Amino acid sequence: MPDREGPAYRPRVGPPSRRTRVLLLTLGALVLLFLAFVLFAGFWTDWLWFKSVHYSSVFATELWTKVGLFAVFGLLMAAVAALNIWLAYRLRPPLSAMSVEQQSLDRYRMGIAPFRKWLVLAIALLVGLIAGASAAGQWRLWLLWTNASSFGVRDSQFHLDVSFYAFDLPWYEFLLGFAFSAVVVSVIAALLVHYLYGGLRLQGPGRRASAGAQGHLAVLLGIFVLLKAVAYWLDRYALAVKSGSFKRVSGYTGLRFVDANAYLPAKTILFCVALICALLFFLTPVRRTWAPALIGFGLMALSAVLIGGVYPAIVQQFQVRPNEQAKETPYIKKNIDATRQAYGIADSQTIQYSPNNTADAQSLAPDAQTIADIRLLDPNIVSPTFQQLEQQRSYYGFPGTLDIDRYGPKAAAQDTVLGLRELNLDGVQQRNWINDHFKYTHGYGAVAAKGNQVDDRGQPVFTESGLPAGGSLGDYEQRIYFGEKTDTYAIVGGTNREIDYTSDSGLQTSQYGGGGGVSLDNPVTRAAYAVKFAEPQFLYSGAISNGAKVLYDRTPKERVEKVAPWLAIDGDPYPVVQDGHLVWVLDGYTTSDGYPFSSKTTLGTATKDSLTDQRGGVLTPSNQVNYIRNSVKATVDAYTGEVTLYQWDDSDPVLRTWMKAFPGTVEPRSAIPATLLPHLRYPQDLFKVQRDLLGMYHMTDPNSFFNGTDIWQVPVDPTSESKQVQPPYYLTLRMPDPAATDAAFSLTSSFVPGARENLAAFMAVDSDPGPDYGKIRLLRVPSSDSSTPGPNQVQAKFNSRPDVATTLNLIKNGGDSDIEYGNLLTLPVGGGFLNVEPVYVKARGAKYPVLQKVLAVYGTDNVAFENTLDATLKQLFNGAAVGATGTAPSGGNPPSGGTGTPSGSIDPALKQALDAIQKAYTDSQNAFKAGDWTAYGAAQKALQDAINAAAAAEHKP
Repeated sequence: MPDREGPAYRPRVGPPSRRTRVLLLTLGALVLLFLAFVLFAGFWTDWLWFKSVHYSSVFATELWTKVGLFAVFGLLMAAVAALNIWLAYRLRPPLSAMSVEQQSLDRYRMGIAPFRKWLVLAIALLVGLIAGASAAGQWRLWLLWTNASSFGVRDSQFHLDVSFYAFDLPWYEFLLGFAFSAVVVSVIAALLVHYLYGGLRLQGPGRRASAGAQGHLAVLLGIFVLLKAVAYWLDRYALAVKSGSFKRVSGYTGLRFVDANAYLPAKTILFCVALICALLFFLTPVRRTWAPALIGFGLMALSAVLIGGVYPAIVQQFQVRPNEQAKETPYIKKNIDATRQAYGIADSQTIQYSPNNTADAQSLAPDAQTIADIRLLDPNIVSPTFQQLEQQRSYYGFPGTLDIDRYGPKAAAQDTVLGLRELNLDGVQQRNWINDHFKYTHGYGAVAAKGNQVDDRGQPVFTESGLPAGGSLGDYEQRIYFGEKTDTYAIVGGTNREIDYTSDSGLQTSQYGGGGGVSLDNPVTRAAYAVKFAEPQFLYSGAISNGAKVLYDRTPKERVEKVAPWLAIDGDPYPVVQDGHLVWVLDGYTTSDGYPFSSKTTLGTATKDSLTDQRGGVLTPSNQVNYIRNSVKATVDAYTGEVTLYQWDDSDPVLRTWMKAFPGTVEPRSAIPATLLPHLRYPQDLFKVQRDLLGMYHMTDPNSFFNGTDIWQVPVDPTSESKQVQPPYYLTLRMPDPAATDAAFSLTSSFVPGARENLAAFMAVDSDPGPDYGKIRLLRVPSSDSSTPGPNQVQAKFNSRPDVATTLNLIKNGGDSDIEYGNLLTLPVGGGFLNVEPVYVKARGAKYPVLQKVLAVYGTDNVAFENTLDATLKQLFNGAAVGATGTAPSGGNPPSGGTGTPSGSIDPALKQALDAIQKAYTDSQNAFKAGDWTAYGAAQKALQDAINAAAAAEHKP
């Protein structure tokens, strides 16, 4: 009897039983069904989401474009691969020479024979899937090419419309790359098949290649060389958008002297050489010899090295370098002009500005409004103050950085710091699935404060506050289901009652009545969302009743990015209260990297500053572009989640192209509500890209550009420890320009010279919608003036003053408090530059800072440091400051309406004037939307007259 424990024992393993086979097949089928349903769930939930926001056409267009590209290019690649495998098999020699090599291959041929058709099909399917997936990813290129709109601008080298480089050339390069891939796959497949069936031999007597294999491979190589000729021809045009480093511009784009005089003719010569070489390959099957084709290919390779490499190097070394400035000047000029045009800075106005060191009442008078509107509330510091004073309930919160807007009639609009009381689930005491997704579903109300004023305790002067919120913003839907901090899904509707807030009278609840969300009435839909959110309770929870809907993708940025995947979205959405609605406003950019001669910039680098991390991110971190326009203004309703796209730049050809690709998705500019228009503003990310370029491209003289005699840079933020550049600031100010008589809401920034800290220039762009919207003005300080302090020198002056240092040390140590410096604002005032910085103090144990001091510097050495802005400016200007505010009257905040007007009866003359203000303001907005500038001017004059009448009526005895 054999030893069962010995090494020779092998237990009998029979075939699996029928029951086991059935079980395995069932499990396999279930796994496949589950995987299929997971794929279906992703598709189905995406479709339902797009349908719920009324942008199903975007989903359908993108989907069918991808499917079409996948099918066409996938089938094409599969057909090419299968055709060449079939052709190589048909061209096999009838008898294989007897050799050890062929005897070894016989075993493989015999093994493959029964499965040959299936193997060919599998190979074709594999390469087709890879090619199709790659092609589907190019759906943007296809839509741009098929819907291309003309720029109406021709490049300075080839005199082609810019649309050729932006829309056509990228698609042609993709087609060329696909063709190269198809030829390479065909050559590899043909080599393997010819070798397997004896068409190619490494051993044995006679020819190494059969006539059929030789002809087949020669034609394929000829096609490859022919494609190389096409590549050389396209490379000529690609020189106009070729990016490299030149002088101090890392993304310098366009032809230089060596490109125009060496590379360009070299590409033309190589194109001709490649055509001849391709012809020699096509003649190989006829001549039955490789020699001419191989000699031609060798000459082509040698030409590529000598003509395409050595010759340009010689030109650069012996023609350009000895006289580089003169040689490069015409091409630098082309680069400067194209860059300024592509980034929208061609019309920027440079004003020579010699700053004064002192100012009197007469010189300060024109800037009274600028002084009156100096913003003391830093929206990047006072969020904890809003949180502590206006959070009301632990499950509400404010974003780390608040927003700045304007409220009030146009001529009397006031800079306002605004924040929304959004849902914060971290503050919910009992966290569970029902509370997180059914009960605590939304935030509640906006909180606003005057930007230029604090009360006598250093706290914001709120114009909208409380829960429910009340004040100057009027009546509006206060529930916030969609916000910057709302990053989880909510299930609303049906029988579910959600928590609004808790008041003295008890718990206040409501039911969602907006039109947003996806219905969960369908069991298949519930199952799909159970898979999407990995939450099985979607399937069986009794809390989901008939009429229930799920809200998700609830941040404004992701909603707009999803419905407009062709837009880059500004990193700072801001809320607006208009027409009884609370909406988020977002700026959308169209971009391109195909504008000839325009230098490229990396958006993530250009838009990063000291507040980027606090605000949540940069604009498309790694994208390199050389054309950008703020072409779309988008809104997201905070209650319904409705997304609306408005055309803002109707001259942008990239936007026109996308509007043809996605018809009906973008509303015309005329559709922008008149109540929303005054709240639109110039976007920060575009401004940061433009100021980054203007550091170099303010120099329009090629010689100055080449020598780098006047390079500017954005200063490092002196109030931040991040060592990042200073962010731009929204301010209401008057630029010292004869054409700008009134103060305007503006976005501003400073420049310092390279490697120095004195002020080089001040930049401001008009941010109020109107005739001057987007006008960039640069106040250029004379290069001989090195005494005007830049932001870091201003901060150093503050810190080095003995009285300032002593006071701050007493506050920090004696009061056991922390000091937080607010935004350092630079303003052109009285013929010089006024720098103002609020100083916040956070006492030990306190949860928010309060404004205690205001620092100011004017000119070179005039420094003031007082408790209020009014006192600081009086000290700074020896009592000459006009229009300054700083604190509310002692005793607390003004009424919630924010106007300071007591309740009760109103003077009839004043009421009449206020009515006239409202009418003139409405008329001006309607005229602006209609483009009727004559009516707009008349309405503006009527508005000013009404404001004067109101002021006279208010101050009459």
